[in-house]
Amino acid sequence: MDRVFRMLSFWTGIFAVMFYVGHMESMAYLFLAQTIFFLGVGFLKLSERMYIYLFAAYCTVFFVGFTFYSNFILVPGFGH
Repeated sequence: MDRVFRMLSFWTGIFAVMFYVGHMESMAYLFLAQTIFFLGVGFLKLSERMYIYLFAAYCTVFFVGFTFYSNFILVPGFGH
């Protein structure tokens, strides 16, 4: 299970680089923070149950944050 978190850190790192290259610095920093989190957790050698709990907590925080952003902060139809 620790390898899954290291794989997640690899892909979030790839996304961080792509966002940075695309001049989206705030998203790049957000994904860099996720990369550091996943990489750190990937080397903790926790039990499989704890890895599942951590991933469930991560998904909960993401879904609550995304719902808040899309309902209260995002302005629909306002683009460049």
